[in-house]
Order: sequence, then structure tokens, then C-alpha cells
Amino acid sequence: MHLHLINPNTTAGMTETIRLAGSAIAAPGTHITASQPVSGPVSIEGHFDEAISAVGVVEEVLRMDREAQVDAYVVACFGDPGLLAAREATRAPVIGIAEAAFHMASLISTRFSVVTTLGRTVIIAEHLLDQYGFRHQCRRVRAAEIPVLDLEDDSDCALDKIIEESRRARDEDGIGAIVLGCGGMADLTETISREVGLPVVEGVTAAVKLSEALVGLGLGTCKTGDLAFPRPKAFSGTFQHLSHLDLETTGR
Repeated sequence: MHLHLINPNTTAGMTETIRLAGSAIAAPGTHITASQPVSGPVSIEGHFDEAISAVGVVEEVLRMDREAQVDAYVVACFGDPGLLAAREATRAPVIGIAEAAFHMASLISTRFSVVTTLGRTVIIAEHLLDQYGFRHQCRRVRAAEIPVLDLEDDSDCALDKIIEESRRARDEDGIGAIVLGCGGMADLTETISREVGLPVVEGVTAAVKLSEALVGLGLGTCKTGDLAFPRPKAFSGTFQHLSHLDLETTGR
């Protein structure tokens, strides 16, 4: 089984963190690869960054479907940028880490809180909770107020702030689990759970296990209705290379 993890930002160090976390949790026989787009933001911290990164996510899916036999994809940013567009582009399952983490947390607790990076991303996570139907199970989305790249550049300080906010969630929110709201936190689960004393769900690892389950069940993305392959058409300018792409014929 080949699972490919896409880091929607362009920071290679974070891509490697994501790959290592996925590899550590994967079942024997599951091959994990990871990549990031060539172009885009170095971190994703708002709607603007997400909109630009979504194109890179889809282009990574198209590239990997041409170059390798990929059984499932993981979009490893908590905003799940480009998720539905990526699902249109391939028959393979495509899992977003926010959606995966919410599902997993709901299976082990009746209430959970999300601890994310910056306060400006709280609303994005709340929108996803509404979209995916988990708002009633989430007590609160909290921000540790750390820039995403601090997870790479000032990791000890960032970890301390995440643990502190997770303890507040435990003490104030009446929850049974914590969801970590950034792909860059993929390697922090065990440490935070030990320090806080609650189950901690992280989206990259949750998405890897859900991907394995879907592939094992022989399930792929539906290719009718809104998730059918995109209709071939002309594109101009930067996206001219996508013109007349017939994925229904050439896609897997």
C-alpha cells in the first residue's frame, strides 16, 4: 500500500516531520512518501494562504498519479485546503487531516477541544467543524498563539505554549480529548498527551490510519456527481498546462 502525504506549504522541514510521523504510525507493508508544492506560501495561516496552496495540492495529486501508483493521499494542513478539488482529480481516497482528526476524536470522547496555532485560524477550524458536522462535539477551538514556522524554528517554546493551552482546555472545557490543529504538530502527540493526561488526536497520523482502512476496504473516491473528474476545458496564463486535461480517460 502506497500512501502519499502532501504538505500544502513549501517548507521542506515540515514535510519531513509529516513523513516521519506518518511512517512511524503506518502498518507493516504501508509505504509512506511525502512532498510539498514547488510554489506557494512557506506556511498557511489564513484564507489567503489556503487559496494559493490549494492549487499546489491538486498539482501534487496530478503529478503523483502520473508518476507512481498511489493508493491514497493525505492533505496535511489543518485547513484541508484544496481537499474537494483533489478528490475530483483522482480515484484514490483523499483525506484531510482536520476531517480525520475530528472523526477519530469523536470515537473516543463525547466532547473535545482543538488547540491550534494562531487566533486568526480559529474561525477557519470552526467553519470546518460546521462543514463536517462536528460542531456539537467540539467545546472550543483554542489558539496557542504561535506562528506555524515556530514549530520548526523554535520548537521547544512552541511545545510549551501548546501544552499550556491544552491544560487550559482540559481544566476549563469539560472535554475527553484534545485535537491538535496543525500538521506541523504531527510529532508532538505522545508528549502532549503525557503532560496533559488526556488522549491527544493529531490529524496526520489519524489520516494515515483512515487511509489504510479505506484502501483495505477497496474504497475510492466516487466519480459521479460533484466529485467526477473535472471537465476538460481551456485554461489560460499560468494554468495553461491544465488545458484539455482528460482525467476520465488518463486518470487512475
